[in-house]
Amino acid sequence: MNSPQQPLPTFDEVLLCTPQTSAEQVGLFLRRCLIPCPRGDRIYTMLFADELSYDVSCRAEELFQRLRCYSSSYRLIILCNCERENSYLPSAFSHCKVHMIPQRSQAEMQQYLQHHLRVAQPCSSAAAVFKEHMCVGIVSSKRAGMGK
Repeated sequence: MNSPQQPLPTFDEVLLCTPQTSAEQVGLFLRRCLIPCPRGDRIYTMLFADELSYDVSCRAEELFQRLRCYSSSYRLIILCNCERENSYLPSAFSHCKVHMIPQRSQAEMQQYLQHHLRVAQPCSSAAAVFKEHMCVGIVSSKRAGMGK
């Protein structure tokens, strides 16, 4: 958010982890992050890394240890649920842990995301169903099982 005109991360810079995420997917992601190439100063992010299976987490840590010698300037952020900080990957990287508190207000963050997630030309796209032609929307309910 310090550079409002800089684009959001691309699909190859973010890995959304689930219990079904394979070791191959994590390996490809770590290779993009840790092997130097002329892509510039990208910031790679693993979201919900605490959800990876034990086997995948072990293999990811081993690969990370092997690959990090290729680059000392990598930028990797691993985000985890604080309630699952004792799972394998968060524990393995606990020496790098940084507790983060948002530095911007919710309104500022919403405005930043609206700037980047709005469809440029309102045309016949799925964005027409969302407020202000946003290409992303969150639908939630306070009651579970309501088909949202």
